[in-house]
Amino acid sequence: MSDEESPVPEEILTSAKERLDAEEISLADNEEILHALTELTPVYENDRSYFVLGNYDREPIRRLNLVIDRLNRRQDAYAFRMVDIHGEWDNSIQKFCLIADIVTHLVGVAEKEPSDFLVEQGLLVGTTEYFSKSHVLKREYEDESHPFGWMQDGVFELFERADRLYRWQTEEELVETTEELP
Repeated sequence: MSDEESPVPEEILTSAKERLDAEEISLADNEEILHALTELTPVYENDRSYFVLGNYDREPIRRLNLVIDRLNRRQDAYAFRMVDIHGEWDNSIQKFCLIADIVTHLVGVAEKEPSDFLVEQGLLVGTTEYFSKSHVLKREYEDESHPFGWMQDGVFELFERADRLYRWQTEEELVETTEELP
C-alpha cells in the first residue's frame, strides 16, 4: 500500500464524507473525523468487529475491558471502546453513529451505575440497522427487582424479545455470557 492509499475502504470514506457534508461541519472537524476512521483499520481487516459500550467508571470499565479482551481472543475479530478512537470531537453522537455504521456488532454492557450508556441505548433501538446488530449484556442484581429505570427496562425488553439480551451477575458469568455473542 502506498503512502497515498487509505486503509479505509473507499465506500466507507464516501459514506462518511456524505454524512459529514450533510451535517455542515467545519473542514477541520471533517478532517478529524476522517482521520479517526483510519484508526479503525482493524475493523476492515477482520471479519467481525465489536463496538463495546458501557460505563467508564473505575470498576465497570474493568468489566468492559474484560469483555473486550474475551472478544479480541477470537480469531479474526476486533473489539474496542469509543475512547479507543482518538481525537477531540465536539459531537460524540456523530462519532458514535459513524463508528456504529461500520462495525458488525454493537455490544452494550449494562450496569446500574450513574454514567452508563443511556443515550447510546436509545440510538441502538432507535434505528433498525443498529438494533439488528446490537447485543446487551445486562447485569442482574440480587437485592433489587428494578435497578434500572423504566425506560431502560423497555429497552431491555426489546432486546430480550430479539434474543439478544444476556444476563450476568458475577465477572465469571460475564465472561461466559460474552462467549455466547456471535
